[in-house]
Amino acid sequence: MAADLNAYLNDKFGIETQDIRTYSPLTLAYIGDAFFDMIIRSILVNKGNTAVNNLHKRASSVVKAPTQAAMVKALMEDLTEEEQDYYRRGRNSKPHTKAKNATTMDYLDATGFEAVMGFLYLTGGIDRACELVNLGINKLELDIL
Repeated sequence: MAADLNAYLNDKFGIETQDIRTYSPLTLAYIGDAFFDMIIRSILVNKGNTAVNNLHKRASSVVKAPTQAAMVKALMEDLTEEEQDYYRRGRNSKPHTKAKNATTMDYLDATGFEAVMGFLYLTGGIDRACELVNLGINKLELDIL
C-alpha cells in the first residue's frame, strides 16, 4: 500500500487535517489536477531517461481536458458511488476560467475527473487513484505504459 503523501506533508508542515467535505469541488479539482499530472509524469520518467521535450509532449497528451474527459467516461462504471458523487460535484461546478483547447463539456468532465483525483489524494487513496489511472490508460489504449 502506498504511503499517504498528504498526511505526511501535513505532519511535516504542522498542518491539521481538514474535513474535505467542506472543500469546494474546484479546490478538489485544483489539487487533483496536480496529483494526476504527477502520476503521469512519474510513469513517464520512471520508464527511463529521455529528452524533456519528449516527456512533456507525452505527458501533455494525457494531462489535458479531452483525454481526462474520455478517461472518466471510460471509468464511470468502475467508480464507487462516492467517487461518482465527487465527479458530479466537480462536473457541475462553475469554473471561473474557460476551456482553452477543449469543448465546454470536456472541460467540465475533466474538472469532475480532477475532483475525484483530489478527493482520493486528500483522503489517502493513492493506491485507488493509481488503480483508476492504470485502468483508464488501458481502456483508452494510451501509449504511455
